[in-house]
Amino acid sequence: MTRLADDPETKFEQNLISRIADGDESAFTALYQRLSSSLFGLAYRMMNDAKEAEDVLQEGFTYVWRKAGSYDPTRSTPFAWMVMIVRNKAIDRLRVRQRGERLREKAEQTVIQETDEFSAEEPVLRERSTIVRSALQQIPSEQREALELAFFGGLTHEQIADRLTTPLGTIKARIRRGLLKLRDFLHEEI
Repeated sequence: MTRLADDPETKFEQNLISRIADGDESAFTALYQRLSSSLFGLAYRMMNDAKEAEDVLQEGFTYVWRKAGSYDPTRSTPFAWMVMIVRNKAIDRLRVRQRGERLREKAEQTVIQETDEFSAEEPVLRERSTIVRSALQQIPSEQREALELAFFGGLTHEQIADRLTTPLGTIKARIRRGLLKLRDFLHEEI
């Protein structure tokens, strides 16, 4: 669909764009009816997807509606101008699609990598957990109870003192002594 600048069809389309710049909806409808099928074909070839091609076409015509006043007939025919608009909208959409695909691939790779790291560390973590549980069994029950409430129960020293009806200073001492005994025991194990 090659048109020359002095072609009657080109002159008619230039007139339509001029009227669109003035807000003439009927001129917009006429231009759409004249060029949409050719421009859709271009968008479809680029996008290889009918839905996305429709979106590109809509974005292109929306741009034409907003920017009709910027059309310069000395630089191109209306059809060439619109081809460039639709082409640029398709390229923009393809870039967004590629970025989305790259982000998905990166996210999938991260999940796979983290899963691999976790599965590689899992035996070590299980072994450490067993050693800590064994070490806890080696310390006196008052110290073990205070440590379990603090570190596994998430209680503060004050809450532990209230729960066990034991002075706060005693609870702090039990936790401190229990940690020192755990450290010594774990140091021997590792």
